[in-house]
Amino acid sequence: MKSVQKFSDEYLARCAEMSPEEIVRFLDDFRRIHGSRRAPSRLISMKVPEDLLAAFKAKAKLAGTPYQTQIKKLMTAWLRDWE
Repeated sequence: MKSVQKFSDEYLARCAEMSPEEIVRFLDDFRRIHGSRRAPSRLISMKVPEDLLAAFKAKAKLAGTPYQTQIKKLMTAWLRDWE
């Protein structure tokens, strides 16, 4: 049996207030993040100061996020901010 997604009245009211530009932006962001085809990943190597990497890993762990995932999130956010 397929699950049914339910939306709150507050969420539906917010959606009704969205401008066409906000809707397009939402759909584009959703497609980029959850697209049906994942782009292939490439292994990279980069030098990072040990203390910086240790601090980054510790902060990511506290946030409950794998540090490499957090690096990818930061890269994605940086590219979005560029637009």
